[in-house]
Amino acid sequence: MMFTAERLVAVVVTCNRLEQLKCSLARWLAAPPEVLFALLVVDNASTDGTADWLQSVKDPRLSVLRLAENRGGAGGFETGMRAAAARFDPDWMVLSDDDARPAEGALQAFLEAGPAARWEGCAAAVRHPDGRICAINRPVKDPFRSPAVFLRTLRRGRAGFHLGDEAYAPGAAEAEVDGASFVGFFLSRKALRRAGWPDPALFLYGDDALYTLGLSRKGGRIGFLPQVRFEHDFQSIAPGGRMRPLWRIYYYHRNLLMLYRLCAGWLFWPALLVVLPVWAAKIRHYPGERRRFMRLMRHALQEGLRRDTRRSHASVLSLAEPENRPPRAQRLSRST
Repeated sequence: MMFTAERLVAVVVTCNRLEQLKCSLARWLAAPPEVLFALLVVDNASTDGTADWLQSVKDPRLSVLRLAENRGGAGGFETGMRAAAARFDPDWMVLSDDDARPAEGALQAFLEAGPAARWEGCAAAVRHPDGRICAINRPVKDPFRSPAVFLRTLRRGRAGFHLGDEAYAPGAAEAEVDGASFVGFFLSRKALRRAGWPDPALFLYGDDALYTLGLSRKGGRIGFLPQVRFEHDFQSIAPGGRMRPLWRIYYYHRNLLMLYRLCAGWLFWPALLVVLPVWAAKIRHYPGERRRFMRLMRHALQEGLRRDTRRSHASVLSLAEPENRPPRAQRLSRST
């Protein structure tokens, strides 16, 4: 089997998901050295034994970068991408979370596709372990760059700008997209020169969409390669639509506001009138936690609209904590 001479390096970010990481690393390192040149794992200050376990892995292609504090997915990818570029000078990086991994033969399929002639970035076809298409990892077309996509989005909502199931079908052709997730995202040296590094202040959620949409808006072409398959064992949204842990609500909605603003331009403000009632209705998924939900959402909206990313992760965690309220009888006595 023949491969191109391009040097491929993987960057995987992890935090306290050791069992998922074990599964993923086995899949990455199953690729032969002529396919995967190196694997850099960014350990976001894990406390579950991840650091000790990584030290026990003897594959010479594995490098570990342990951070002193949890910088989230955004900070982890930014740090890891910089380190991978400096250490290995790769032709391509492939980015992924610790709970995601290439399917058998996926990296070979990428190299055999010879993407450099057509694309600066490439998105894989990401599925759940049971084979369902992973909705959060569907690549997107920017509805504000194409009238046809915009009209389709008005009719169909999210389905209007996400790639449809037909794009994942066996034998489907490559397709140009405007944005993608960092699960199975391949990034060329040329794309790095064009787009730079992800914004570490975003911490979690939306950093990949903002980065890839920024790349395409700067002229970088991104392709969806259906023959390059990844698996994502995604479990952060509980049944019924609840986000877990609760603090994720803040980052998700703050960063999504900034993403919408990037895409929509002057249409952002009328679009907000549609989005906000939908977000407010999510409170039904949080019985017993509604005060915390509203507190997280309030700060997410205020800071997202200001594009303010200065809040520390420790402060976000405190927003998700239950309030220390006195017993109801004591509150009533104070009011009389």
